Parts: sequence; structure tokens; C-alpha cells
Amino acid sequence: MESRTEPAEREPDITVRPPLVRELLLVVGLFLVYKFGRQLANGHTGEAFDNAHGVWDAERALRLPGEGAVQDALLSSDTLIHVANTYYATVHFPATLLFLVWLYLRRPRHYVWTRRVLAALTAAALVLHLGFPLAPPRMLDAAHLVDTAQVYGPSVYAAKPATDTMANQFAAMPSLHFGWALMVAVGMIVATSSRWRWLWLLHPLLTLLVVVGTANHYWLDAIAAAVLLGIALAVIRLPRPGRSPVVRRSAPAPELITSGAGR
Repeated sequence: MESRTEPAEREPDITVRPPLVRELLLVVGLFLVYKFGRQLANGHTGEAFDNAHGVWDAERALRLPGEGAVQDALLSSDTLIHVANTYYATVHFPATLLFLVWLYLRRPRHYVWTRRVLAALTAAALVLHLGFPLAPPRMLDAAHLVDTAQVYGPSVYAAKPATDTMANQFAAMPSLHFGWALMVAVGMIVATSSRWRWLWLLHPLLTLLVVVGTANHYWLDAIAAAVLLGIALAVIRLPRPGRSPVVRRSAPAPELITSGAGR
């Protein structure tokens, strides 16, 4: 007797959602490791400014557009610069968190993939922050840029890096503001099918203009983040969707077919 297999009604994604408590502990733990790990780079002031001069000279050699052009556009309006500072201070973490929550609830398979990619990107960024301390362009005299957050507000950093106990201001490369925003866009484009999903690219684009225009990052900081994200995406593949149950059906015996036909 021969048998054959026929797939039951297909489901788009039957991946089991990871336990909520475990995921909360994991995400919070990764965040704390990164947050406190960055503090290890504090105090490398001389090295951070030497690296800043090197990055600035490299951008000029590569003929990248000056960061000042973006800042001048923002400074043309008090409203624009205040919105940019507010965007920098308030959008980064909440947007990424909401993105992860939505994926967890609606696209568990994409959530697992995204969490892995973000963890890899953040870990690589931490290594670079520790090995390559970098003063942001707002601190570099050669850049002739305004520290817009300190002048116009709001600011998430202390006026003097040495007194800042909440953040490492010498961790400019890569820009995780841009890297995470780019992953949010990539994740939403992959996880959804709407014809409008490509508009999610506006998020990293706006983030790029904000981090550069507020003099918190160089162009190369964003490029470095994009390269690291590209490597992470190449290595960490989206898990295949869970397969639907298989229904096994037995083919009718040949003798039964023959006897039935002779009646």
C-alpha cells in the first residue's frame, strides 16, 4: 500500500513566541551590559581627541560633505533645531522598544531574528567604543560646530564629559542612534507587506540628519554603523517559518480500485 503526504492548510508563521519574562530579562540585561560597558572608555580624553582629528581629516580626504551644511540648515529655525534636539533625546530608545514589542506580539519569528541582530550590532559597537574612543564633532574645534543641545536644549549629556556619570560622550563611533534606526526600518520592511513599508526608511534618514546636524556624530560614525549592521544581517539569517502539520493519507489499494471498476 502506497502512501503520500499532503500539507494541511498553510499558516504564515507558527513560530512559538519566546517566554516574555525571559525576553524582558535578556533585553534589559543586554542594555545594562552595554550601558555600563561604555563607561570603561571614559577618561581617554587625549586619545578621543586624537581620533577625532583623524576622522575629521579622513572625511575631508574622502570629500564627504561637511557636517556644518546640515547644521546650518537646522539653525535657520529655532523650531527646527529644538525639534532635532528633542528627536535625538527622546526617539532613539522608545522607537526601538516599541518596534521590538510589536514584533514580539505580531511577528515572533522576526522578533527573534531582530533581537539577535541588534544584540550582535550592539556588542560590536561596544568593542569599537572601547577600542576607538572618539570625541564627537561638537567638541572638536576644527569642526567649528555648535553644541546645539547645550545651547538650545534639551540635552541628554552633561556640559563636561568628565562629570557625566550617565553616558560616555567619547563613544561616537559607530552611531547606534543610526544603526538601531536602520534596523528598525529593515525589520519593518521585512516583516510587513504593505506597499507603504518602504517609508520606514525615513526613520534612519531623519535620524542621520539629526545626529549629524546636532554635531553628535560624524558621517563616518553612521557609515561604520551601517557596515556593522550589514555584517550582522549577512551572518544572522531570518529563521525559516514553522511548517504546518502534515496529514498523511493512504492511497487506495490497487485491488480495491480494480474490483470497484468491475462492478
